[in-house]
Amino acid sequence: MGKWPIWMVEKARLIMGRYDKYRIFTNSSEYYKPLREKRGVSIIEHYETPAFSNPTVAQRMSLTTNAHIWKYGDRLYNLASQYYGDTRYWWVIAWYNGLPCEAEIANGSVIYIPVNIAHALQVLGAT
Repeated sequence: MGKWPIWMVEKARLIMGRYDKYRIFTNSSEYYKPLREKRGVSIIEHYETPAFSNPTVAQRMSLTTNAHIWKYGDRLYNLASQYYGDTRYWWVIAWYNGLPCEAEIANGSVIYIPVNIAHALQVLGAT
């Protein structure tokens, strides 16, 4: 974890649930005072950015995937819903395929969808 400037961090506490490995930083610095006033809050909370790594070839090969031919109207969140029952895992499909967003996927492109979300999250280092 990186070192945070003291002026930016008032306190830090652990987040429970799926974010239990990440910290939340409470920011009450003068720099953010206009933003806090605009939002009507006394503090702003910043979440630690998780550091993920790309899976190795061996790790990727350990995952069972389904090929999907991208077509007009496809959305990563719809594929996540279809395969995982949860739209919030769209990023797993994007990350596995090395795609920053849907705009990078051309019609007719083949993308691969890890079938087992729990195993995919483990391989991607997100658990």
